[in-house]
Amino acid sequence: MPVLNLLAGLATGVLSAFGIGGGTLLLLYLTFLAGFSQQTAQGVNLLYFLPTAGASLPQHLKRGTIDRSAALTGGLWGCAAAVVGALLASVMEPGFLRQCFGVYLIATGCVTLFGGKKVE
Repeated sequence: MPVLNLLAGLATGVLSAFGIGGGTLLLLYLTFLAGFSQQTAQGVNLLYFLPTAGASLPQHLKRGTIDRSAALTGGLWGCAAAVVGALLASVMEPGFLRQCFGVYLIATGCVTLFGGKKVE
């Protein structure tokens, strides 16, 4: 299993660097295949995000693909929301938290498939 964990971390890290949502895939791997609780998987995912984002940030800055004003605003609100979300997740029943995450994944998938802007 340690080799599978390493491969999952490597694959999701590469996907995250490309902005593909490796963290979501990591959560799925940790909960469904590795047997972690939803709370533990989310905590691991938050810690995993920091070096992954830090590794890709210099390239995005170099290429000018980051709106600094939006990033600052989003980062500040995101940090506040992360604290509130972590506190809520720590008191929720694991089954209910998993159901909320499932609804989130379905909603995100629907928006991605049907509601996004078409890139030409």
